[in-house]
Amino acid sequence: MNLRQLDDHSPSRTWGTWPLLVLTAFLILLSVQCTQNPTPSGARQEQQSEPQSPMVHAAETAPAIKVSTPLLASNETFIKVAKEAMASVVNISATKRTTIQGQQNPFLDDPFFRRFFGDEFEKRFQQPRERQEQGLGSGVIVSEDGYIITNNHVVEQADELMVLLGDKRKLPAKLIGTDPKTDLAVIKIEADHLPVLPWGDSISLQVGELVLAVGNPFGLNQTVTMGIISAVGRANVGIVDYENFIQTDAAINPGNSGGALVNLQGQLIGINTAIFSRTGGYMGIGFAIPSQMVKNVMKSLIGHGKVIRGWLGVSIQELTQDLAAQFEAPDTQGALVGDVFEDSPAGKAGLKRGDIIRSYNGTSVKDPTHLRTLVADTPPSSSVPVEVWRNSKKTTLSVSIAEMPKDMTALSKDTPGSITGNHALSGLSVEPVKPGQTPDGQGVVVTQVESNSPADKAGLRSGDIILEINRSSIHSVKDFEQSVAKLKSDSSVLVLLHRGRGTIFLTIKP
Repeated sequence: MNLRQLDDHSPSRTWGTWPLLVLTAFLILLSVQCTQNPTPSGARQEQQSEPQSPMVHAAETAPAIKVSTPLLASNETFIKVAKEAMASVVNISATKRTTIQGQQNPFLDDPFFRRFFGDEFEKRFQQPRERQEQGLGSGVIVSEDGYIITNNHVVEQADELMVLLGDKRKLPAKLIGTDPKTDLAVIKIEADHLPVLPWGDSISLQVGELVLAVGNPFGLNQTVTMGIISAVGRANVGIVDYENFIQTDAAINPGNSGGALVNLQGQLIGINTAIFSRTGGYMGIGFAIPSQMVKNVMKSLIGHGKVIRGWLGVSIQELTQDLAAQFEAPDTQGALVGDVFEDSPAGKAGLKRGDIIRSYNGTSVKDPTHLRTLVADTPPSSSVPVEVWRNSKKTTLSVSIAEMPKDMTALSKDTPGSITGNHALSGLSVEPVKPGQTPDGQGVVVTQVESNSPADKAGLRSGDIILEINRSSIHSVKDFEQSVAKLKSDSSVLVLLHRGRGTIFLTIKP
């Protein structure tokens, strides 16, 4: 009976079995579906909202291509500029011959050696010998027919110059001209169709521009380094007389002197000339002569064999905060005129002592060094506008620039109290003391000290009152001139100065 009941197929029992079978089948199908696609429905819905084949689209859309294309172009630019620059930069070998006098040998006084070797022994040891000194530097080809620009200190006093080209040719060179005041020189080799770098505009250079330095450091030919322009118009460095350097952090080392500084357009913007270093090697600060100055010096050396510079005819000094306040100037920009030479371009144009030169030929004047460079680069006979600050207002004068005289000290021969000659006090200008400047009216007032003269290097200043020369009292300009006339060219001079509220002694060496 129980078995029957279990096997009973009455309608009531049949209806109760089907729901269980349907539920079981549904669970089996759901289990199979989850096994084939384990992603939850919510996540599957978010994935379906994304574009199909996301990896393919990422590869085809080009973030990688867009980034790599400029990098590839920059790399090709560097390679192209480096190849062109290396072809135009040469290695210069300068040989200097010096004679060494024979030294006294202690054996010459020994009777034994003198008996056996006699005078021949003495002649052999005392005979002068020749020694060759060789230096290496760099140069840049500036014309297809063989003109090369380099530094003066690379070829200075050289007896023989050899140039190694980029194609391994080695040719002798002759010296065309030098200019120690800018540390530039021009040499020439006999060759044609040489690779030349185009000139770049050094006036419009900006700090931060990428540059390449090409040269031969330590004799390693065709070396290229990269950096940026760290500063422009760098002056008062103390390397040469006329300074307007480009400062760069491109690695420059001994042997780079005379090499090229080029921009990313492959243009020559400077000639590498010096480094700041406490060790003798690269420390991140290098200096290059700007191309504008290089071109002017090169043309003058090739055309005239010397550098022809412009001359204004003024004595100038730095405008300090105190001086700017005294002259009621708006700021410290410009150069203060301390004196005007007679019959000079400045004197003829009407410049006066106390004028502040603010602008020269349309260029704002930063300081005396900047003005000096601007004037020197002006061709003689040029008429230029000069803006000055006078009596608390601006005045513009037209000045006809002349050629700089060979002997600047000779300009003051007709001026009373001006001293010329070859001695420790040459280059000074003095005038009588004014009443009350000294207790007894003793001494003469220094009105001008020539730049780089012995007195200037010793620290003599304009405004000092010279009381004594070599312990002899000075009471007038005539006394001063008579004392100076007794000075020798190789003798130091002891002067007693009245400066400020006290007196000091100063030794001036010739």
